[in-house]
Amino acid sequence: MRTATIERNTQETRIRVSINLDGTGARTLATGVPFLDHMLDQIARHGLFDLDIHCQGDTHIDDHHSVEDVGITLGQAFAAAVGNKAGLRRYGHAYVPLDEALSRVVVDLSGRPGLFYFVDYHRARIGTFDVDLAREFFQGFVNHAQATVHIDNLRGENAHHQCETIFKAFGRALRMATEVDPRAGGTIPSTKGAL
Repeated sequence: MRTATIERNTQETRIRVSINLDGTGARTLATGVPFLDHMLDQIARHGLFDLDIHCQGDTHIDDHHSVEDVGITLGQAFAAAVGNKAGLRRYGHAYVPLDEALSRVVVDLSGRPGLFYFVDYHRARIGTFDVDLAREFFQGFVNHAQATVHIDNLRGENAHHQCETIFKAFGRALRMATEVDPRAGGTIPSTKGAL
């Protein structure tokens, strides 16, 4: 089973993340940040990952710590669930539209963290959600999943649409990257022999 459960407790947040990479998109999401729950829902549905994420954070101060720390903990869970990456496709990509918005996400489970994030939101907030926090989520994820992720919002006028296309594409690209490649014969997908 390609599953993992990670708990992360700090003075700012208490988080528990469980993931099943070979799931059906089942999810229980309670981060205390409703828009983040909506975006995590996109990852689960489009990645077909089972996610159980609970966070108690200092949202009375700001949503920043909860959003970033959920990204960190989810990244740790992904890293644990993929293990040594033997037999995986390693690379994944997706383009996702939503009305006028279009985003592209490319993932490499490289063992080298890197986020290349090019998004020009047309407003600073989606409801009460600060759009800068989306980048913080992905930065936390890549640092701890040890992945390289390129995120490009190619067009869009509605900030909600822009953000949603990014999270949907991220889920689909991760799904592709974490799929077992039947032709790989269980080998590590690198000429180095390790990732």
